[in-house]
Amino acid sequence: MDVLIHLFVGLHIIGIASLLGGFLTQMKAMGDGTARFSPAMLHGALTMLITGVALVGLNQADDNEVNNLKIGIKMAVLVVILGLVYLKRDEERVDKAMFGAVGALTTANIFIAVLWT
Repeated sequence: MDVLIHLFVGLHIIGIASLLGGFLTQMKAMGDGTARFSPAMLHGALTMLITGVALVGLNQADDNEVNNLKIGIKMAVLVVILGLVYLKRDEERVDKAMFGAVGALTTANIFIAVLWT
């Protein structure tokens, strides 16, 4: 079971990298007002959602303790990210504030995962 959990953790990190990488590569475009949500950002957020749910289930099945409050907050932040990216995925330009919010929420989600013990 540990191998499967580690596999999903790796996939979860790939999703985070895709979402945050899509944001970071367009920071200059955000300053110019021409940033847009790339398909990689949407796929990264979806990957995070699917693998995160799988990780909770696998950890509970393996009798590991799961902090439901932490997972709930991370899920709520991710749903907001996913909603913003999904709704504006086809637009040529996304508002600076909205694009920045996705980057800030993604970063916050990473720090919640790492620092909340």
